Amino acid sequence: MMVSLYSAATGMWAQQYKLDTVSNNLANVDTTGYKKIRAEFQDLVYQYYKNAGTPTAQNSTIPTGIYVGHGVRLSATNRIFTIGNLEQTGNALDLAIAGDGFFQIQLQDGRIAYTRDGSFKIDSDGRVVTANGLTLVPNIVIPADAVSINVSPDGIVSAEMQDGTIENLGTITLVRFVNPAGLKAIGDNLYLQTASSGDPIEGTPNQDGFGAIQQGFLEKSNVDVVKEMVDMIIAQRAYELNARTIQTADDMLRTVSTLKR
Repeated sequence: MMVSLYSAATGMWAQQYKLDTVSNNLANVDTTGYKKIRAEFQDLVYQYYKNAGTPTAQNSTIPTGIYVGHGVRLSATNRIFTIGNLEQTGNALDLAIAGDGFFQIQLQDGRIAYTRDGSFKIDSDGRVVTANGLTLVPNIVIPADAVSINVSPDGIVSAEMQDGTIENLGTITLVRFVNPAGLKAIGDNLYLQTASSGDPIEGTPNQDGFGAIQQGFLEKSNVDVVKEMVDMIIAQRAYELNARTIQTADDMLRTVSTLKR
């Protein structure tokens, strides 16, 4: 009876965590380049009363055994890096990666972070930066007298000047990881390298398996709203059933405690 109380309590905790994950996914349904998170669970240790294969008095063996589980635990939160839909914006500095790869962003402490969010801006010095003022790597500087900006699928950035000449401003490179799910999310649509993700592999867009850069587009979140709503309902019902299990076990214990009276 006490096992059922503990198992149901772990079930409630697991469904609470699943609901937290679902709510975060839904909150970021319009976040540029956001990648949904999936909570993954494992069953806990089992209490064995009889092991399968145990000999019996009839010179046979028990075929399945007798054991009781002790609930569930959270094993991982897996970020799903499938590509979201591309939305056309017409903004020259809105860049989407149509395929594999991350943009490189320099943090204020000098570290390099990685993002799928290509909604770039120009700061007062003409540098291409994120919405928080962090610099794109490699550094691209837009001349003040530039009339228009062009970014090719290969990442080559050029500007048309007022006199009609074309000036090459540099090339945007991308990186990818052996295990992108191992990246550490730090907020602001940024990720950091970890030992699990592996080292960044740098390359040219639209070559060697890297995605092409699409100018004037942004990658939308890959959250499937319908699926998240279904998962939310399942989590709610499972939470209620585990709570009902605790109530039922408590009623049974109360019945047992009154037998001596």
